Amino acid sequence: MIIIDGSQSEKSISAFANLEELLKDVMQEDQMTNRVVTDVLVNNEAFSEIYPHQAEDIACSEISSIEVRSVPMAEMAVDMSAELGKVAQMMAHGSREVARLFRAASDTDALELFQDLLDVTRDFMGMLGELRTNFTDGALPDFAEKTEKFSSLLSEMGDVLENEDWILLADLLEYEFIPLCDDWRATSEILHKQVAEHMAQ
Repeated sequence: MIIIDGSQSEKSISAFANLEELLKDVMQEDQMTNRVVTDVLVNNEAFSEIYPHQAEDIACSEISSIEVRSVPMAEMAVDMSAELGKVAQMMAHGSREVARLFRAASDTDALELFQDLLDVTRDFMGMLGELRTNFTDGALPDFAEKTEKFSSLLSEMGDVLENEDWILLADLLEYEFIPLCDDWRATSEILHKQVAEHMAQ
């Protein structure tokens, strides 16, 4: 049994070799146009890939039911843009903690948290750019200038990291990175309004 957003599909699970094949087919259905999958339930249990193409390793002979839940892309964009301000706040909070750990000579803990901070920052910038390009008219105040400033700071922090100058890295985080996070939080709020307006048109 295949259920897509509450409706049972006429297709049979046994018509597919594996879960990946089945999901690709579901995504090509007309009803999935401009929608984003939020949940996949396999045999009534939530499924998310632990490694790329894990779905290919799950034979359909092991599956008795599949449920796919989705939301309109527009709704997802509005929700995600609403979260970006909180992410920018988390980045500022995280960088304060990393700076504190570096100053306390807890280098191992600081480096681990710093790596997490860089990962979140990368995802944040990617999502911000994606939403701006696809769900607004692209007019965000000083976006290019802020992005360049941010990229330049990240590059400088990378050099300082290589030189293992932890105190300078703590200073850059505290006095340059945090103010930029505050800027991005304000930008995120503007972006959220623009996405919501764009989607309401």
